[in-house]
Amino acid sequence: MVHTVAVIGAGPSGLTSIKACLDEGMVPTCFESSDDMGGLWKFKEVSEPNRASIYRSLTINIWKEMMCYSDFPIPADYPNYMHHSKILKYFRMYAEHFKLLQHIRFQTSVKSVRQRPDFSRSGQWEVVTENKDGQEERHVFDAVICCSGHFNYPNLPLKDFPGIETFEGKYFHSWDYKGPEDMYGKRVVVIGIGNSGGDIAVEGSRVAEEVYLSTRSGAWVIRQVSDNGLPVDRFNTRFFHIMLKLLPMSFFNWLGEKKLNSMYDHAMYGLKPKHRFFSQIPVINDDLPFKILSGGVIVKPNVKEIRGSSVVFDDGSMVENVDMIVFATGYNYDFPYLPNNAIYKSGHRVGLYKLVLPPNLEHPTLAIVGFIHSDGAIMPQAEMQARWVARVFKGHKKLPSNQAMIKAVEKDTKAIEKNYVVSKLTPIQVDFVEYMDNLAMDIGVQPSLLWLFFTDFPLFWRVFWGPVTAYQYRLMGPGKWKGARRAIFTQFDRMYQPLKTRQLDPQQSSTTGRLIKLSLTLTAGGAALYYVHVHNPTTIPNLLSKFHLQTV
Repeated sequence: MVHTVAVIGAGPSGLTSIKACLDEGMVPTCFESSDDMGGLWKFKEVSEPNRASIYRSLTINIWKEMMCYSDFPIPADYPNYMHHSKILKYFRMYAEHFKLLQHIRFQTSVKSVRQRPDFSRSGQWEVVTENKDGQEERHVFDAVICCSGHFNYPNLPLKDFPGIETFEGKYFHSWDYKGPEDMYGKRVVVIGIGNSGGDIAVEGSRVAEEVYLSTRSGAWVIRQVSDNGLPVDRFNTRFFHIMLKLLPMSFFNWLGEKKLNSMYDHAMYGLKPKHRFFSQIPVINDDLPFKILSGGVIVKPNVKEIRGSSVVFDDGSMVENVDMIVFATGYNYDFPYLPNNAIYKSGHRVGLYKLVLPPNLEHPTLAIVGFIHSDGAIMPQAEMQARWVARVFKGHKKLPSNQAMIKAVEKDTKAIEKNYVVSKLTPIQVDFVEYMDNLAMDIGVQPSLLWLFFTDFPLFWRVFWGPVTAYQYRLMGPGKWKGARRAIFTQFDRMYQPLKTRQLDPQQSSTTGRLIKLSLTLTAGGAALYYVHVHNPTTIPNLLSKFHLQTV
């Protein structure tokens, strides 16, 4: 039975892992090499080796209601998309509220994690740490949770850019970027069209003479400010995900691409990628299309070679007198403190059962939390992972055999490669709602739409039509939070509050709109019932029998 747990890293994944351990009655000790919590969201003017790094202006591209922890809503007056300083304040409030700070040892780095000589019997680990004075300590823990993230090791593929050694200007990875100060009046080439590359190109275009954004494969670009001025995440609903199961993916790819191209034609803007819309996580950037339209950012193909101060692209075009190249080329992932036999490789990715547990160990006492890539925020996914693995550690969740887990990992690898465009830098990609529901079902906290339909229709309405916020996973089962229902009912109040800086007369709600939603709900509900009945004919009768017994 696991009693003591080492948690490596006090970022968002580490904080929720500490709490999950405490909730299950275990004793966690968190080792954080920095002098503060927050991980990626702790801004520093100078990037520190082997640590995540962000730029001064960074604002999260996930709506606050979709990124917060399930039992601790972000304050209502905080903006819907928060600057990194606000996010760090939220983490501090979370840590203070749940009394997590006393379990964190700051300025203490983990040098190695090794299995104890009696691991086959005890499942225990020896953790070697080093404090700020360089003194080493050895600790023994029943289990270990790694929460060190995957934005620590910049990928700088200089060998892919012939002639880089002749470049006369300055080049660096986006990991080192803090702000546009050095770009004033310069000619800048940004390589890579991910979220960082787009942000840096847009920010640099406000001060640079010219900014060129080079991309090998293009990208679908979506806005944070969506229809009616609402956060785009607000439309990530269960209704939509049920439709994803019932209708062909080709239809949704067509619909999504048509919607995006109606705002700005991706082919005309030079952005159109080779992949379909749902095959890769899109770039989220409201400003990039306007910067392209106004000439502030010029989109170019992949860099072919570099000749002194000139950059030559694959189409034969050339930009001369380039002063700066920014490589927004992603990150490598590594867990240098773990033993090699603890890492199971599946293809070019780290193979983890449920994307959490190495499937090849004699005892399931090592977990990796927060090592995930999806269309949603890492915070609620890491929280769900931590809740799940804490129950595994405590013995509440029985795992299949190692062979069965390895088989499941290989199946996941094939599914990811089939459904998504992945690379060595982004080896894991999952659907946010599907993954959350999968873990929630294992824990016993997945909301039952059918049960809510019969017992609490107003809540069902909000769970079904509203965004899939993490509060939904605190409505029932282990870890149930009595404030979850109210949090769901008030999530739009928290969305509107920071916008109400100028009071206007209230508008009347539309009866027609409500009737349309009701008809769509009934239609989708019928389709969902049919889907459940076809795939598992005993589910509905069993649920109705339970409901009958309770009402009697």
